[in-house]
Amino acid sequence: MIQFGKDTCGDLDAALRREWLETNGLGGFASSTIVGLNTRRYHGLLVATLRPPVERFVLLSKLEETLFIDGQPFEISANRYPGTVHPQGFRYLKQFRLDPFPTFTYEVEGVEIEKTVFMIHGENSTVVQYELKKNNHPERPKNLSLEVRPLIAFRDYHSTTHENGAINHAVEERSGLATVTPYQGLPSLHLAHNAVELRKTGDWYRNFEYDVERERGLDFAEDLFNPFVLRFDMRGRRQGSVIASTAQHDVAQAAQYRQAEITRRQDAEMASPLEDGFVRSLVAASDHYIVSRGEQKTVIAGYHWFSDWGRDTMIALPGLTLPTGKYEVARSILRTFAKHVDQGMLPNRFPDAGETPEYNTVDATLWFFEAARAYLAYTGDLNFVREELYPVFSDIISWHARGTRYGIKVDASGLLSSGEPGVQLTWMDAKVGDWVVTPRRGKPVEIQALWYNALCIMEDLARKFGDEPGQKRYRNMATVASWSFNRLFWNESTGCLYDVTNGAPPDPSIRPNQIFAVSLTHSMLSSERAKCVVQKVQEHLLTPYGLRSLAPSDPQYRGRYSGGPSERDGAYHQGTVWPWLLGPFITAYVKVNRGSDAARRQASEWLAPLKDHLADGGLGHISEILDGDAPQRPCGCMAQAWSAAEILRAYVEDVRGIRPAPPVERPEPQARPRAKDRVEALDAAPQAAT
Repeated sequence: MIQFGKDTCGDLDAALRREWLETNGLGGFASSTIVGLNTRRYHGLLVATLRPPVERFVLLSKLEETLFIDGQPFEISANRYPGTVHPQGFRYLKQFRLDPFPTFTYEVEGVEIEKTVFMIHGENSTVVQYELKKNNHPERPKNLSLEVRPLIAFRDYHSTTHENGAINHAVEERSGLATVTPYQGLPSLHLAHNAVELRKTGDWYRNFEYDVERERGLDFAEDLFNPFVLRFDMRGRRQGSVIASTAQHDVAQAAQYRQAEITRRQDAEMASPLEDGFVRSLVAASDHYIVSRGEQKTVIAGYHWFSDWGRDTMIALPGLTLPTGKYEVARSILRTFAKHVDQGMLPNRFPDAGETPEYNTVDATLWFFEAARAYLAYTGDLNFVREELYPVFSDIISWHARGTRYGIKVDASGLLSSGEPGVQLTWMDAKVGDWVVTPRRGKPVEIQALWYNALCIMEDLARKFGDEPGQKRYRNMATVASWSFNRLFWNESTGCLYDVTNGAPPDPSIRPNQIFAVSLTHSMLSSERAKCVVQKVQEHLLTPYGLRSLAPSDPQYRGRYSGGPSERDGAYHQGTVWPWLLGPFITAYVKVNRGSDAARRQASEWLAPLKDHLADGGLGHISEILDGDAPQRPCGCMAQAWSAAEILRAYVEDVRGIRPAPPVERPEPQARPRAKDRVEALDAAPQAAT
């Protein structure tokens, strides 16, 4: 349980850097800081997904709360307005804890009120409950009430809203239910409640300011609308409840919803493969990223603003689903993306507004193979792979051999070339206008590692499925790729791998991309070279929270991720620390040290700072990125799927040694391939495509 006392809650700077997150399994969420002061345009009590898992709208921004003790008001909310914070209810906040969901304990003159927030799984519904825990007021007040003012936004979660004359002020009242429909084309918001009084208002609250958006150089001011006020009798009933939803609910079911959510979370944590607090926390976090897309499952890449990205999904899938035994979920995700493969490419992104998926990545498709390999290693589910994935994989290899979008094609070296001017195809994809921040056209190192890994996986599958021509074809292609890779990518002067080769002088930048040439199941490197790569990455890129995206000694290094969009994008992959990369680094480190006890102990020590990180930034989660320079400040998304997934996978599999049986060992790839094999490899895949 993560909790903070009055010292932290009363320190605004310390409190505002800590955010809580509740999700609904559809892509919707509720989120704010531990003092309820919204610092992002993405914060809100009900961020509903209108076409799961995308088209997310902030419907209910927050609830303004005032406690009345014998008629005397005490405001327990907090907001940022120009030049001030008002009211300053955080001064009454005695404690915040995740138990298991956000719980706020306010103490006002001996009166203690506890507030809890959670979402109903599978619905765009948020439940807020208030309970009188103690009444030690010296005068034993006769009247104790709580007034709650809903503040609504009704806008796309990437934007802000402002006072306007188009809003519909009408409030539809029924016993225990108030409904507002502010704008045509958007759903109604229903607020089920057990208040003793509802008073219509129709007021605009103006000039809320969101600190984080200001820092990010984005729109940071907003006006919110208050349609009515609810008054709860806390002395007589002792408990007040509100269910904010796009569906109509009976507030009498609030306690039942609460218990159902507690039980669901307990069941999810029971899937933890270890009785270990860190692992259980990561298992709990992983549950937030798995969401529905129609009848199937997908992965939200990160909260608050990412949708389901192909690259992130395939990288995160093993850690999110396999150590916890969520094999049906893994199968559903693989099936979802297999159905969307087009011209041999996996979609990189399903846009928020529901347009055609974007096919603009070279690595997502290759991570698809590794995700399927991991699934098969855990489950032995050959039938699913044979019937639904192997034909898709075969088609992917053929498309890559003869060429697909964006110049993605196997060239005469047997390696995978890709790229066109102005297009970023690898995970280092930042672009500002026409400025490509990390141009990696040609042959990026991790793409070759993934390509070889995919070919070896296909060889293994072909053998299992009795596809002898395919087995020979993929083996020959892998042999040629391995020989060319070692010839073209080894940088003798630095003792590690080039980042990109493209016919021009190769790029010697020391980046983390080379670690995949060691960490992936099938590696092209000799044990000696693999160990050198790990040592170089450790020396230049390892930090307490992940790997830097560029060595500090590089002239292009940026140690701070700050400023407006162009400044931040310029630093995104130029030194920023990525926690997810610690997963493959740990795997590679343990691998080159042959799984020794000493290596596992060292790996465990490297992961230790992330245990504290769970209580800093996005509570219970691991951030997308951190500053490259110490002290590493959490940045970007406060909760990132592949961060949690890769740390969970590496800790369980590599540190604790709980993993499926290793694949059959292959000879180290040193020998030059026979000329006959090279010719057959380069000719075979195009033949398969015809």
